[in-house]
Order: sequence, then C-alpha cells, then structure tokens
Amino acid sequence: MKKKIILSILAIFAFAILGIWFFVFFKPTHFKRDVADEKGIAVSSKDIVKEFQSNEAASNTKYINKAVEITGEIAEVKKDQTGKTTIIIKSDDAFSNVFVTLKQTDQQPKTGANICIKGICTGFLSDVVVIDAIVTK
Repeated sequence: MKKKIILSILAIFAFAILGIWFFVFFKPTHFKRDVADEKGIAVSSKDIVKEFQSNEAASNTKYINKAVEITGEIAEVKKDQTGKTTIIIKSDDAFSNVFVTLKQTDQQPKTGANICIKGICTGFLSDVVVIDAIVTK
C-alpha cells in the first residue's frame, strides 16, 4: 500500500515537471502574443525616452509589457546575432534612443527615414527596448 502511494506521488510529480518543461520550451501557439492584433500606445521616440528619463517607475507602469506604437527617425539599421533586423530610432538625447528588434527579417528600413513601428516595450536600459516589432508605416 505504501509503495503504491509513493509511486503515485512520483508519477504526479513527473507529469508536473513534464508539463512545466513543455510550456516553457514549446509554448503553444495560442499563448504567443501577436502585436499586430493589439492597439498600441502611440508615442514619439523623443517623448518615450524623455518619460523614462524623467520618471522611470511611472514609465515602467505605463509601458512595460504593453504594445507601443513609436514614431521617429531611423538612426541605424543592423542585424543581431540571430539574424533579426534591429533599428535604433533617434531621440533628443544622443546617448539614449529607442532600440527595436523587428519580428520579421524581410523588412529592411533605411537609415534616415521616418518610421512607425508597433512592438512590445520591455523596459529602459540606456535605451528604451522594444521587441517583436512590426513596421506600420
């Protein structure tokens, strides 16, 4: 009897670990977020950087893990180590801009052009960081 209880507990524990492992490494598609379907908070690159610099705590509450639609001038376009296109959008501060990683690698914006992107804001390091972005204009 005691052996059956121990085996049952071990089986439940093994299934729990397997379930957690599955959801961490193989997220089902209905859990993935598509920024194209969300309404973004419209803001210019200059304004969002100023907001984070003046009051980071309030800006974290307002923008973190939310869809943002940012407009501004492209300062730089590169590829990251995974091959995704990254964009730096200018602000008024030469040392703090908006760093964007595009979701699709087929989009190739040009330096100096004005752009509008929509993505998920993940925070402020020395730049405002936006991931999984799409170009809207």
